[in-house]
Amino acid sequence: MSVNLNEKIYVAGHLGMVGSAIVRNLKTLGYDNIVGRSHTQLDLTNQAAVQAFFQTEKPDQVYLAAAKVGGIYANNTYPAEFIYDNLMVQNNVIHHAFQNGVKKLLFLGSSCIYPKLAPQPMSEDALMTGTLEPTNEPYAIAKIAGIKLCESYNRQYGNSHGVDYRSVMPTNLYGPGDNYHPENSHVIPAMIRRFHEAKMSNAPQVLIWGTGTPKREFLYVDDMATASVFVMGLSKKIYDEHTLPMQGHINVGFGGDVTIAQLAAAVSRAVGYQGQIGFDTSKPDGTPRKWMDSSRLNQLGWHANIGLETGLKLAYEDFLKQHA
Repeated sequence: MSVNLNEKIYVAGHLGMVGSAIVRNLKTLGYDNIVGRSHTQLDLTNQAAVQAFFQTEKPDQVYLAAAKVGGIYANNTYPAEFIYDNLMVQNNVIHHAFQNGVKKLLFLGSSCIYPKLAPQPMSEDALMTGTLEPTNEPYAIAKIAGIKLCESYNRQYGNSHGVDYRSVMPTNLYGPGDNYHPENSHVIPAMIRRFHEAKMSNAPQVLIWGTGTPKREFLYVDDMATASVFVMGLSKKIYDEHTLPMQGHINVGFGGDVTIAQLAAAVSRAVGYQGQIGFDTSKPDGTPRKWMDSSRLNQLGWHANIGLETGLKLAYEDFLKQHA
């Protein structure tokens, strides 16, 4: 497929963890006509503002990496914001991209779209086959709506307008630009912060919630960026051969998972914490396993490059920069 490095590319959420990684990857490949707007410059929940942006900028491609995200605590505390804000962002960006002639768009979802008890590893066809995990259901519903929005525009306007809107579903991401908030962050940034603070205070032990036996998959964010650009660059013929009109998303995972206990040990090594790791078994474990089936993407030729040990060292370096 021919590549036009002069195409104007809008990365929605370009200052976030995933969006900034996509920008880094695009620049490495030689794209330099990249457009971004901070939240203060453009509120993506504001339909009129998004409409005006697309009418003015007229991008050729869109990476929709903007979203309201957070861990279990944040999802449980702000469910209305998680469903409303994400639905509005997606609706506005996808619709006004279409209205202003954008042919190529990539929507970034989440592994939480799959049922709580989906068979492991979770394949693309598990979508909408069961009940979602209650703690992040509002966020998951919004992401499912985003996939269906892309599929629906393809079905209605693919032939008449050349619309080609795609979706990728990442597993748990971590790396530079992550959110290390003590309450609203995901498991890896939360652990990095806790082990760092324990190291600084010479605490004898770091206590981890649960038994440490649940298994999770983690992908370094720059790998997610390369996957996103890779999927966007596939010919329409190839993409259509590996998806279905009403199952148009592709999973992006590392290809293996680790227990929470193994993760805690790895974070401890990356941070240089010398104390003990304990487990508070009175606290809940959550889902026993969440592992993505990435075989579809692997068959297309993409594989993750950055292992957990390397990725955690890079993530800790980023944490230190943010908290210097």
